[in-house]
Amino acid sequence: MKKLTLLSLLALIISVHVLGQDKTPKYSNEFLNIGVGARALAMSNSIVASTDDVTAGYWNPVGLTNIDSDLQFGLMHAEYFAGIAKYDYGGVAKRIDDKSAMAFSVIRFGVDNIPNTTELIDNEGNVDYNRITYFTAADLGLVFSYGRNINDHLSLGGSAKIINRKVGSFAKSWGFGIDFAAKYQLNDWTFAVMGRDITSTFNAWSYTLSERTIEVFTQTGNEIPQNGLEITMPRIILGAARSWAISDKFGLLAEVDADVTTDGKRNTLIVGNPFSLDPHLGLELDFKDMIFLRTGIGNFQRITQLNGKETMTLQPNIGIGIQFKGISIDYALTDIGDASVALYSNVFSLRFNLNPKKASNE
Repeated sequence: MKKLTLLSLLALIISVHVLGQDKTPKYSNEFLNIGVGARALAMSNSIVASTDDVTAGYWNPVGLTNIDSDLQFGLMHAEYFAGIAKYDYGGVAKRIDDKSAMAFSVIRFGVDNIPNTTELIDNEGNVDYNRITYFTAADLGLVFSYGRNINDHLSLGGSAKIINRKVGSFAKSWGFGIDFAAKYQLNDWTFAVMGRDITSTFNAWSYTLSERTIEVFTQTGNEIPQNGLEITMPRIILGAARSWAISDKFGLLAEVDADVTTDGKRNTLIVGNPFSLDPHLGLELDFKDMIFLRTGIGNFQRITQLNGKETMTLQPNIGIGIQFKGISIDYALTDIGDASVALYSNVFSLRFNLNPKKASNE
């Protein structure tokens, strides 16, 4: 029974202990790097240069200036591990004038109803299942974005984000970060740069542990976590996109992006210290700007087989979208962030416009 109790505490120990170290973890605030919108996920997140809807508040705030309505809403829901973990996004974008726009986005990644068995055994050694309680481990990001066209070629923007992370009543943190974005238009080419956590993002963690929880941590050989800071290092995303008019009915968009991380070696195509580079490519074919077919490749990784041989793997994604009278429904078949035990995940997202004619008459 003691083994059962210790196994039940594994999620709690990992969440509370590991996240609270006064150092720079490699995968800090990683839930903000998964991506939003089925369109982007189908194109392997290769969208920072071509994004032009409400999800631009996440991908590149400059793209908000291209929304084709006065007000636009976006929603997405996805699940990990057979529904155990849930990932949700909601956003609203508003045009300010013919040169600028803003957006507000909410992103949540959480696991609910986690059993807490620290009180399963009473002081007399009796097992009482009525003493089991449940808690939620969740990450929440609130993102405020703004984009503005400086001239016919250059656009600038940025985001301010507030981050709240909690592990039941045991641990919580608040953080604040800044993103910076730029885009340059040259004929049919678009070049963009998105700097996430450009000044580094700081999460201040605090812990409230009962005497019983501290006792369990001690018995299992874990350090008692202390209040401290978790630092998220900057990530730079470079993008280049080009569009072609194949005919009066068909158009093609291609984009290649590269994520440059600054937190040391990662399992990416180009590995360095402290910089690593992760390229990805996306394609979108449209029919009369109403039906869209999308695909992308990314997540290049080196995998060592049991025989010691190293192989290169990649992640293909596909998707489809339908847009009609201001409503867009997008679908992607993809492994979100390569974090799921399943090979692929089904993702749906929705966008809809209010006052769409206002933007077209400007």
